[in-house]
Amino acid sequence: MSSALEELQKDLEEVKVLLEKATRKRVRDALTAEKSKIETEMKNKMQQKSQRKAELTENEKPAAVVAPITTGYTVKISNYGWDQSDKFVKIYITLPGVHQVPAESVQVNFTERSFDLLVKNLNGKSYSMIVNNLLKPISVEGSSKKVKTDTVLILCRKKAENTRWDYLTQVEKECKEKEKPSYDTETDPSEGLMNVLKKIYEDGDDDMKRTINKAWVESREKQAKGDTDF
Repeated sequence: MSSALEELQKDLEEVKVLLEKATRKRVRDALTAEKSKIETEMKNKMQQKSQRKAELTENEKPAAVVAPITTGYTVKISNYGWDQSDKFVKIYITLPGVHQVPAESVQVNFTERSFDLLVKNLNGKSYSMIVNNLLKPISVEGSSKKVKTDTVLILCRKKAENTRWDYLTQVEKECKEKEKPSYDTETDPSEGLMNVLKKIYEDGDDDMKRTINKAWVESREKQAKGDTDF
């Protein structure tokens, strides 16, 4: 399908041909007027076309600049450090460049026994950290966050001041206490040692198991001979 500009071009060519053949003044004047009219219309069409092209180009440019940067994915934060004062439990999260993102991009929500951190759009990614089952209750109103160079500091206000937290969470407490060897003061001390050896044996590799087996056999042989040096 021919465009309007192409149609006008054909009309113009035909008018020029007729103009060359025309001999009557009245006909020539009419054709000349028509020629001027077609040329003006063509000129306007070309200007409109170039203007639309310029507008498209201009519209495309800002789109590339102002288009929001899409976050590729969310990274779960697992590395952090913490300490405490009489009033606060302080959690330190290292995130290079975090001090350069807008303040509203660093969000922390607190409950009495948890907090969650979300850092949006840091180098094209989001970062999240959720800590549930805090060891002891905290004051939601008294808790806050601070953004420092490459670091987010989360301040959990202790509900009970001047109390020491041995662990950050209840889960951590339970896990650590399970790992401790169970020494029962009312039983034979050697039984406590056996529990430790048993745990080492269960967790050890083949070499460790062979070593413990050998020591166990030698110990039994010495006891059978009445050797009390062991």
